[in-house]
Amino acid sequence: MATTVVHVIVSLVHGGAERTLTRIVPDGGIDDDGNRHLIVTLRSGGAFAPELQDRGVPVVSLGMRPGPSAVRGWWRLVRLLREVRPELVLSWLYHSDLMATLAVPFARRPRLVWNLRGTAKLPAGSPWHTRLTVHLLARLSRRPWAVAANSHAGRRDHEALGYRPRRWIHLPNGIDTDRWRPDVADRAAVRAELGLADDEVACVVVARVHPQKDHATLLAALDRLVDRAADRRVRLLLVGEGTTQLQIADGLASSVLALGPRDDLPRLLRGADLAVLASAYGEGLPNVVAEAMATGLPAVVTDVGDAAELVGDTGWGVAPGDAAGLAEALRTAVDAGDEQRAARGAAARRRVAQGWSLDGSLAAYRALWTR
Repeated sequence: MATTVVHVIVSLVHGGAERTLTRIVPDGGIDDDGNRHLIVTLRSGGAFAPELQDRGVPVVSLGMRPGPSAVRGWWRLVRLLREVRPELVLSWLYHSDLMATLAVPFARRPRLVWNLRGTAKLPAGSPWHTRLTVHLLARLSRRPWAVAANSHAGRRDHEALGYRPRRWIHLPNGIDTDRWRPDVADRAAVRAELGLADDEVACVVVARVHPQKDHATLLAALDRLVDRAADRRVRLLLVGEGTTQLQIADGLASSVLALGPRDDLPRLLRGADLAVLASAYGEGLPNVVAEAMATGLPAVVTDVGDAAELVGDTGWGVAPGDAAGLAEALRTAVDAGDEQRAARGAAARRRVAQGWSLDGSLAAYRALWTR
């Protein structure tokens, strides 16, 4: 029997959850088993919205903003669920979890599953509404039919926060290794476009500017590295929203290329030598690291979420917030030389293909639809 699934997500901006949702929803909104999919965004727009619409996936925006529009958005969600009559509502990210939980009891009570995409370690400076939402969700965590997590660390952190769902489900990230792959011709073309010399080690960081991504520690590590790595030049490629507005110290300007958001990430990554994740908190199983590994890049990552488990012995792990440790790991990766980095990159690609394949991820989601 086919299932109608409504996915509720805050928006479709560039991000790991948004990218995963875009990947698992089929063209036309109907999968091979006849299951129908509809995406509902709390806010308007986002980078992935045009792509989904071009693929014929139904996308409805509630146009919510803080204030009275939140109540109107909730009522629009209730009316939509009453009209569509889905068997399953899958909510992505905290604010969507809360909104869906408040709407489902008024809409024929479809099964609700929260889809956690990170860990629950929020810093003291997090917005009050986010902290309040997470606190409320912990108290409401027996309301959904199940709570899903994409990482073991994410489940542990939420359990420590007080999440006590009726059942846990594991919905792993999956990487399309045909899309994310090495390509010698693309590598040469990208490096020529960016003005990268053959002897430069290009370290790519795909992360929007946000305290979670900790660009401050990243740049502090680069400052230490540039002072010590006189034998080889290191270029940091910053990709993501807000990167072109970052304040870069004069002494680092020649070592940083701020590229802003890019819609050609698979091709861009092929021009790099090393991937870097400097996040301070909040990651589950970071897509950007897995995608870089599938492209044949070894990675230097902070030990957040399941990042260190993902990388294993194909890369290097450091404690979050440790600029000296991150600089030392980058130095080790740079000094390893082209051959060793290439060998680690090949091992990283094999590791992703074996443990985090797109087929495996899609199978886990299909199993959820058929339940």
